[in-house]
Amino acid sequence: MSTPVPNSAETQDHSPTGHELWKITLGELDEKMGVKIVEESVERVVATMPVEGNRQSFGLLHGGASLAVGEAVGSWAAVIHASTMGKTAVGVDVSATHHRSAREGVVTITATPIHLGGTLTTHEVLITNEIGQRLCTLRITNLLMRRHKQ
Repeated sequence: MSTPVPNSAETQDHSPTGHELWKITLGELDEKMGVKIVEESVERVVATMPVEGNRQSFGLLHGGASLAVGEAVGSWAAVIHASTMGKTAVGVDVSATHHRSAREGVVTITATPIHLGGTLTTHEVLITNEIGQRLCTLRITNLLMRRHKQ
Protein backbone atom coordinates (compact mmCIF):
# COMPACT_ATOMS: atom_id res chain seq x y z
CA MET A 1 0.00 0.00 0.00
CA SER A 2 1.42 3.33 -0.95
CA THR A 3 0.97 6.44 1.07
CA PRO A 4 1.83 9.98 0.03
CA VAL A 5 4.96 11.49 1.53
CA PRO A 6 4.55 14.96 3.03
CA ASN A 7 6.19 17.69 0.97
CA SER A 8 7.06 20.76 3.02
CA ALA A 9 7.06 22.92 -0.10
CA GLU A 10 3.35 22.26 -0.44
CA THR A 11 2.27 22.95 3.13
CA GLN A 12 0.69 26.22 4.16
CA ASP A 13 -1.37 25.87 7.33
CA HIS A 14 -0.05 25.15 10.79
CA SER A 15 -1.56 22.71 13.27
CA PRO A 16 -2.08 23.69 16.94
CA THR A 17 1.24 21.93 17.68
CA GLY A 18 3.12 24.25 15.32
CA HIS A 19 3.80 21.61 12.66
CA GLU A 20 2.92 22.40 9.07
CA LEU A 21 -0.18 20.56 7.86
CA TRP A 22 0.39 18.41 4.81
CA LYS A 23 -1.60 19.46 1.74
CA ILE A 24 -2.87 16.81 -0.67
CA THR A 25 -0.99 16.33 -3.91
CA LEU A 26 -2.54 14.04 -6.51
CA GLY A 27 -0.45 11.14 -7.76
CA GLU A 28 -0.33 9.87 -11.33
CA LEU A 29 -3.06 7.26 -10.78
CA ASP A 30 -5.30 9.80 -9.03
CA GLU A 31 -4.98 12.13 -12.02
CA LYS A 32 -5.70 9.33 -14.51
CA MET A 33 -8.80 8.37 -12.52
CA GLY A 34 -10.05 11.99 -12.57
CA VAL A 35 -9.96 12.48 -8.79
CA LYS A 36 -10.74 15.99 -7.52
CA ILE A 37 -10.19 17.16 -3.94
CA VAL A 38 -13.22 18.87 -2.38
CA GLU A 39 -12.20 19.19 1.28
CA GLU A 40 -9.12 18.36 3.34
CA SER A 41 -8.71 18.52 7.11
CA VAL A 42 -7.84 16.24 10.02
CA GLU A 43 -11.58 15.72 10.61
CA ARG A 44 -12.57 14.92 7.03
CA VAL A 45 -11.20 14.44 3.54
CA VAL A 46 -13.64 14.52 0.62
CA ALA A 47 -12.91 13.86 -3.05
CA THR A 48 -14.88 13.08 -6.19
CA MET A 49 -14.23 10.76 -9.12
CA PRO A 50 -16.11 10.21 -12.38
CA VAL A 51 -17.45 6.73 -13.09
CA GLU A 52 -16.63 7.18 -16.78
CA GLY A 53 -13.06 6.04 -17.36
CA ASN A 54 -13.16 3.86 -14.22
CA ARG A 55 -15.52 1.11 -15.41
CA GLN A 56 -14.84 -2.60 -15.83
CA SER A 57 -15.80 -4.66 -18.89
CA PHE A 58 -19.47 -4.98 -17.80
CA GLY A 59 -19.88 -1.19 -17.72
CA LEU A 60 -19.90 -0.91 -13.91
CA LEU A 61 -17.62 1.12 -11.67
CA HIS A 62 -14.56 -1.10 -11.23
CA GLY A 63 -14.14 -2.48 -7.70
CA GLY A 64 -10.40 -1.94 -8.02
CA ALA A 65 -11.01 1.72 -8.83
CA SER A 66 -13.11 2.01 -5.67
CA LEU A 67 -10.33 0.41 -3.62
CA ALA A 68 -7.63 2.57 -5.19
CA VAL A 69 -9.46 5.86 -4.63
CA GLY A 70 -10.67 4.81 -1.17
CA GLU A 71 -7.16 3.90 -0.06
CA ALA A 72 -5.80 7.17 -1.44
CA VAL A 73 -8.38 9.33 0.36
CA GLY A 74 -7.99 7.39 3.62
CA SER A 75 -4.21 7.62 3.42
CA TRP A 76 -4.36 11.35 2.74
CA ALA A 77 -6.50 11.77 5.84
CA ALA A 78 -3.95 9.80 7.89
CA VAL A 79 -1.03 11.85 6.53
CA ILE A 80 -2.79 15.11 7.39
CA HIS A 81 -3.26 13.87 10.98
CA ALA A 82 0.33 12.60 11.12
CA SER A 83 1.64 15.95 9.93
CA THR A 84 0.22 17.61 13.09
CA MET A 85 2.92 15.65 14.95
CA GLY A 86 5.68 16.10 12.38
CA LYS A 87 5.17 12.50 11.17
CA THR A 88 3.97 10.70 8.06
CA ALA A 89 1.76 7.64 7.58
CA VAL A 90 2.04 4.34 5.74
CA GLY A 91 -0.85 2.01 5.03
CA VAL A 92 -0.84 -1.34 6.84
CA ASP A 93 -4.38 -2.63 6.24
CA VAL A 94 -7.33 -1.89 4.00
CA SER A 95 -10.61 -3.76 3.56
CA ALA A 96 -13.70 -2.97 1.56
CA THR A 97 -17.28 -4.05 1.15
CA HIS A 98 -19.05 -3.29 -2.14
CA HIS A 99 -22.75 -2.62 -1.57
CA ARG A 100 -23.89 -1.55 -5.05
CA SER A 101 -22.34 -0.23 -8.22
CA ALA A 102 -22.69 2.68 -10.60
CA ARG A 103 -22.70 2.94 -14.39
CA GLU A 104 -22.41 6.70 -14.75
CA GLY A 105 -22.08 9.96 -12.89
CA VAL A 106 -19.68 11.05 -10.21
CA VAL A 107 -18.93 9.30 -6.93
CA THR A 108 -17.99 11.07 -3.71
CA ILE A 109 -15.32 9.61 -1.44
CA THR A 110 -15.33 10.71 2.22
CA ALA A 111 -12.78 9.67 4.86
CA THR A 112 -13.54 10.26 8.54
CA PRO A 113 -11.49 9.10 11.51
CA ILE A 114 -12.43 6.14 13.66
CA HIS A 115 -9.20 6.42 15.69
CA LEU A 116 -6.52 9.12 15.58
CA GLY A 117 -3.61 7.94 17.67
CA GLY A 118 0.05 8.77 17.88
CA THR A 119 1.08 5.41 16.38
CA LEU A 120 -1.94 4.21 14.38
CA THR A 121 -4.91 5.79 12.66
CA THR A 122 -8.03 4.08 11.37
CA HIS A 123 -10.44 5.77 8.98
CA GLU A 124 -13.79 4.84 7.54
CA VAL A 125 -14.06 5.73 3.87
CA LEU A 126 -17.49 5.92 2.24
CA ILE A 127 -18.03 5.99 -1.50
CA THR A 128 -21.47 7.27 -2.46
CA ASN A 129 -23.28 8.04 -5.69
CA GLU A 130 -24.86 11.34 -6.68
CA ILE A 131 -28.05 10.65 -4.71
CA GLY A 132 -26.17 9.66 -1.56
CA GLN A 133 -26.48 5.88 -1.84
CA ARG A 134 -23.57 3.96 -0.33
CA LEU A 135 -21.63 2.09 -2.99
CA CYS A 136 -18.65 0.95 -0.96
CA THR A 137 -17.38 1.09 2.62
CA LEU A 138 -13.64 0.87 3.29
CA ARG A 139 -11.66 0.74 6.51
CA ILE A 140 -8.00 1.70 6.37
CA THR A 141 -5.38 1.59 9.10
CA ASN A 142 -2.13 3.53 8.79
CA LEU A 143 1.05 3.38 10.85
CA LEU A 144 2.41 6.78 11.86
CA MET A 145 6.18 7.17 11.71
CA ARG A 146 8.75 9.88 11.61
CA ARG A 147 9.52 11.36 8.23
CA HIS A 148 12.55 10.14 6.36
CA LYS A 149 14.78 12.72 4.71
CA GLN A 150 14.48 12.71 0.93
